[in-house]
Amino acid sequence: MNIHDLCCIGHITLDKIVTPKRTIHMPGGTSFYFAHAISHLDASNFQLVTALAESEMAAVDDIRSKGIEVKVLPSAHSVYFENTYGENQDNRTQRVLAKADPFTVEGLQDVNARIYHLGSLLADDFSLEVVKYLSTKGILSVDAQGYLREVRGEKVFAVDWPEKQEALKYIHILKANEHETEVLTGCKDPRKAALMLADWGVKEVLLTLGSMGSVIYADGEFHEIPAYPPTEVVDATGCGDTYMVGYLYMRGKGASYKEAGCFAAAMCTIKLEASGPFDGTEEEVWEIVRKG
Repeated sequence: MNIHDLCCIGHITLDKIVTPKRTIHMPGGTSFYFAHAISHLDASNFQLVTALAESEMAAVDDIRSKGIEVKVLPSAHSVYFENTYGENQDNRTQRVLAKADPFTVEGLQDVNARIYHLGSLLADDFSLEVVKYLSTKGILSVDAQGYLREVRGEKVFAVDWPEKQEALKYIHILKANEHETEVLTGCKDPRKAALMLADWGVKEVLLTLGSMGSVIYADGEFHEIPAYPPTEVVDATGCGDTYMVGYLYMRGKGASYKEAGCFAAAMCTIKLEASGPFDGTEEEVWEIVRKG
């Protein structure tokens, strides 16, 4: 049985990105940004699992052309997001114009990895049953964002995650930004929020705070991770996903929480400087960390 070091599971989406300067149509979603980013590091023992409509298979062909193993589950539709940004890239409004089928335990039976990362985009992508199942097979990492987004009509509503206290018992690594953290815990203070999430069962709490850097809480200790300033901010789409690639890639190699966090933050700096996924090199990432 082939066991991968790292497996990312999530939908590849159709994204319409509207900024004050231009409108771009491109593939997106956690799994898209994750796969492209890791292809610039070492993806030799990485697997992507995605679900999308036949009409979007070109995005999968493109990822496979980079030497990445992709398992595709059938779906009647692909997720179609419209993201509109204001002058400040931290402000985003979203509409969902189509949804894909959720992931199931049956569909993931033959997927084996040491670390699984669930790139949740919408609240029903991964059921509690799937979370429990994957946690028995490896270390489970989850991005909270999708669990806090519910679609009604085309509009995306910020909601709390009703099953969070049950689900977090099975989640080893959780990433959330400052808004998501406040929804989950009711705390504005990231450190208090991290302690609460740890009490609920999360072993490694990663709280990303945009230009304020990030905070990692693990093994009873806080680790402050700086944000390395980019030369210019071009596009923040996929930044959180890029952070997780860097973090999980380095943790999988045995790096400390701090070292993995700094590597992740530096990857985000390179990603912010251009539209589309991260396309730097490992050496360029370390160069940013060294310069501090």
